[in-house]
Amino acid sequence: MSLTLDELDSHLYGCADKIHDAVDPTDYKDFILPLVFYKVISDTYQDEVEKWTEELGSEELARDPDLHDIAMPEEYAWEELRGLNTQETNYDEFINEALNAIEDANPDELDGVFRADYVGEDALDNSRLGRLVEHLSTYNLSAKRVPPDMLGEAYMDLVRHFAEQEGKEGGRFFTPPKIVRLMVRLLAPFEDGDGFHDPTVGSGGMLVEAAHHFRDEQDGDPSRLELTGQELNPDIAAIAKMNLFIHGYNGAIEREDCLRAPQFTQNGHLETFDYVLANFPFSQDWAKDELQSDPYDRFDWHDKLPRADRGDYAFIMHMAHQLNSSGQAAIVIPHGVLFRKHESRYREPMLEQDTVEAVVGLPENLFQNNSIPSAILLLNRDKPEERKDEVLFVHAADEAFYQELSNQNELTEEGLDHITRNFNEWTTEERVSRAVPIDEIRENDYNLNIALYVDTTEPEEPIDVAEELTKLHDLQEERNEIESQLTEYMEALGYE
Repeated sequence: MSLTLDELDSHLYGCADKIHDAVDPTDYKDFILPLVFYKVISDTYQDEVEKWTEELGSEELARDPDLHDIAMPEEYAWEELRGLNTQETNYDEFINEALNAIEDANPDELDGVFRADYVGEDALDNSRLGRLVEHLSTYNLSAKRVPPDMLGEAYMDLVRHFAEQEGKEGGRFFTPPKIVRLMVRLLAPFEDGDGFHDPTVGSGGMLVEAAHHFRDEQDGDPSRLELTGQELNPDIAAIAKMNLFIHGYNGAIEREDCLRAPQFTQNGHLETFDYVLANFPFSQDWAKDELQSDPYDRFDWHDKLPRADRGDYAFIMHMAHQLNSSGQAAIVIPHGVLFRKHESRYREPMLEQDTVEAVVGLPENLFQNNSIPSAILLLNRDKPEERKDEVLFVHAADEAFYQELSNQNELTEEGLDHITRNFNEWTTEERVSRAVPIDEIRENDYNLNIALYVDTTEPEEPIDVAEELTKLHDLQEERNEIESQLTEYMEALGYE
């Protein structure tokens, strides 16, 4: 049976209905996403066995691990789960064992992917898990039946759905797709062999979008890109790994705090990349005391480190040091990063090194349950000659760039095109964008507030003097008439 994306979306969303009375909505992703992944792996393996059996004439040969990208312990195939005798084995015990067995059979690809403990969630009893298993059994989700693109998009739709369930917290692992698409378009085009890194990778959406763009817009082969990311939260890191795998992309996702313990290093130095994309946690505490003497010399833009309770520039310095000699970065930032007075000490070296290429101000309320205005900071270690010693400021917060949804705003395709065009063409456009010499920014004490450089005020409507004089004359006549009537009334009442 051929599925549409809408049908697949609806099918996967329906998983939540099977456990809604047993699990808090903020935990849906922890128990549903691994089961979806389990089903995909098992279905794909079974379809591959059927294909190879037909070609080789032997089911035994068809099960040769070398013929499969992912090994599937057959005693834990999905159909074995579905056919459980629940008088002898509970679903939760079998699922835990199955996920551990699949991970053990694929240590390089799936290490750390399956973290949920179904046994430990008391309310997930046989009845509820049985309903969930049967629901997922409705369709074959193998790569042969559901193209990786469709499955990957449906998977990301499900991740977005769960992020919305979590509200503000969900925004920590999921960046709205239109913002991600804009960031990728501002960095493109890409080339074979380019390395992409996201040090606060969340669910991996930025890496996936970069690979999509290379394939769809440039007719490139995403397997020729290097995709890497790091994530502090192990459960979210697992989602990122699953996301890359389901999309059919190779990548490396490591777990840990990127500031305290960067995982992508070589010979005692940070690895550097062609592109860094990130949406770091805004104004969060960071390990300032531990990193006073940083072994990688990342925080060297000033003698004083950023405040311990506001790590924005710690993240930005970390990412700047992850760029190779021609590297570029697109970083989502809170507006305060642009103008907070005590942080001018970090903006100065960033600008004097001519690393800042552009600042794009975004509409407010783009993030789920978070109305804080944000911007995209674009860094470039090797700016084109015609852009040197300049920074392009783009004011994209007006209604022309977004549409209002039921509970948040969303950038429009026209808005994305407008921003990208102005950046690519280095356009100065009234009330939208302006290329500003660094000398002017220096005179403003390295303040990057967009309103200093682009007039963002609403233009006043021109006044038609003749029309206004006519209105004034009419009002004067009306007043004279009222005064005349009032005089008549006063005289009638005996008042002079």
